[in-house]
Amino acid sequence: MDWNHYRFVSIWDLPAPPRAVCAHLERVEQYPQWWPQVREVTLADDAGGTARIRSLLPYDLVMTLRERRRDVPGGVLEVTLTGDLEGWARWTVLPHGSGSRAAYEQEVVVRRTLMRVLAVPGRAVFRANHALMMRAGRRGLAARLEAV
Repeated sequence: MDWNHYRFVSIWDLPAPPRAVCAHLERVEQYPQWWPQVREVTLADDAGGTARIRSLLPYDLVMTLRERRRDVPGGVLEVTLTGDLEGWARWTVLPHGSGSRAAYEQEVVVRRTLMRVLAVPGRAVFRANHALMMRAGRRGLAARLEAV
């Protein structure tokens, strides 16, 4: 097993139609306005930029994001990640009840030295940290969608 390899899946049920959800998710530069752990996003161009993320653990993760797929009518947004984490992340947004279900998938390899050194003893903590971050993101986006 590669202790530095992670695969995450999070499901968010949201109170808005898929187009409205995708409209917020594709504006990555606005994530810090509703997602507390996304501390900063700086766009380099129309297809990418850098993001600085920090959850409960006392370190920042910095990544470059490059658009890999943008299919708003189909509800799919996908980026490649390089930097402290390398791999990809994808949103898939579909109708669900009177709103939407957004599936977030991420597959990455950790490149940050400290996380690699602590890979075995820290794995459960890193996964819990990610889960807390995703929970806060869902709450933040749901509140933003309800306010519109």
